[in-house]
Amino acid sequence: MADHDTRRRSIGIIGMGDMGRMYTQRLTSSAAISPPVDVGSCINACDKPANYDALRQEFANDKNTNILPNGHLVSRISDYIIYSVEAEAISKIVAEYGPFQATKVGAIVGGQTSCKAPELAAFEKYLPDDVEIISVHSLHGPNVNTKGQPLVLIQHRASKESLKFVELVFSSFESKYVYLSGEKHDRITADTQAVTHAAFLSMGTAWHANNQFPWEIPRYVGGIENVKINITLRVYSNKWHVYAGLAILNPAAKKQIRQYAESVTELYKLMLGGHREELRNRVKTARAAVFKSDAVKQNLLLEDEVLDRFSLSRGLTEKMPNNHLSLLAIVDCWWKLGIVPYDHMICSTPLFRLWLGVTEYLFRKEELLDEVLETAINDNTFRSDDLEFTFAARAWSDCVSFGDFASYRDRFERIQSYFAPRFPEAVRVGNEMIKTILEKTEKPGVPLPSRP
Repeated sequence: MADHDTRRRSIGIIGMGDMGRMYTQRLTSSAAISPPVDVGSCINACDKPANYDALRQEFANDKNTNILPNGHLVSRISDYIIYSVEAEAISKIVAEYGPFQATKVGAIVGGQTSCKAPELAAFEKYLPDDVEIISVHSLHGPNVNTKGQPLVLIQHRASKESLKFVELVFSSFESKYVYLSGEKHDRITADTQAVTHAAFLSMGTAWHANNQFPWEIPRYVGGIENVKINITLRVYSNKWHVYAGLAILNPAAKKQIRQYAESVTELYKLMLGGHREELRNRVKTARAAVFKSDAVKQNLLLEDEVLDRFSLSRGLTEKMPNNHLSLLAIVDCWWKLGIVPYDHMICSTPLFRLWLGVTEYLFRKEELLDEVLETAINDNTFRSDDLEFTFAARAWSDCVSFGDFASYRDRFERIQSYFAPRFPEAVRVGNEMIKTILEKTEKPGVPLPSRP
């Protein structure tokens, strides 16, 4: 860009969903509008034209946000344009608002979708050559405090000066910058998010199929169950496209979700058949492969006191043995795919850190793991739950493999409506859990990947 005076640049946001709103609010905070990035009243934002009047009314008293009718106007006047739209729609929207005479000459353009392959392909195809490309991805949801969270910066086609400007723009987030290529980003997000989401989606599907609210029955009491319930509800409290885009548009994610379904199915068959030694050998082999890193020599990410603290159950205290098929399958899946989850902690999501926390809690406590394996063979209490969970894991995998966004949305929103009454409390408790796990996993002095 010809002019590198960061005091006279404006930010544009196309797409005012939950994350677009969060970005707008953070970028117009007092930290963001003071030097060296003085955006003044220059956050130019838009959503679908049909939402223009409602947005203008919503932001009528916000002097730092300029609501415009469409993305054409945002693109023409903004120096850094962020597409905050569904991954499924990114190509169509960039084709409309990005080409020659639509985007401001010399601007920087980026997106914040969870899958960068289609996003960057759209930018390459539709943006003029005089436009630079720096994409971002906040590895958390809109209700999580951005401080200390990973923020991926992808310097796809841009100068070092422009990257420095983007760093200054996001300084108010107080996030940890992680510098990746688009390809590396997609691989890591598949490793850390795809199977995590599939597990929680499948749990919710199984509970819905059995007409269960798990916090109301004694079978789901205790620390590990608290995490399962809270995070499942947290996942379903978000928008369906948050998960669909990553799962369907990321080739690595499809493979991993398929493997998770296979791991669930194969382990469940071993349980049904009473194959104690085969099940034990397979689980212990997976444990040795996944938890061999030096990272596991540290203290557990989550302890009993932390796990027991966050319960949605009222008046239920007695714990019941559970075979934890979902947890056994996640480690089996990581083993089969050659994934060591600790390798990606620097750019992991809060949900992944919680999931890893309860998983290592089970697998690093020998007596607990042995109890779980015995329960899997000898106790039929959870057989019907596990059957529905197996069906659900396979169904979500098929939905993703077929690339069926409509089916994904329908399945997600039906289950979402079932659990909706408990979302406010689950989100509140989930935020407390996330804050706790962040405090446990924060390690001063851990180096970030070097800037490219």
